[in-house]
Amino acid sequence: MIETILLIIIAISVTFIYDARSIANKYFSREDKNKQIKLLKIVGFLVAIICTIILYFLIRR
Repeated sequence: MIETILLIIIAISVTFIYDARSIANKYFSREDKNKQIKLLKIVGFLVAIICTIILYFLIRR
């Protein structure tokens, strides 16, 4: 069950990385758009990596 939840979180994180520009345009103000896009991509990447590491150790046990 927890593996499925982690896979869903990883998929959402990859979507954040891929669609960061459209998400920033839709939900954030017009000021400093590049910084917001960069932040969304970094957060998506970190969440995906952390969930992947957790998933690896859960499957490995």
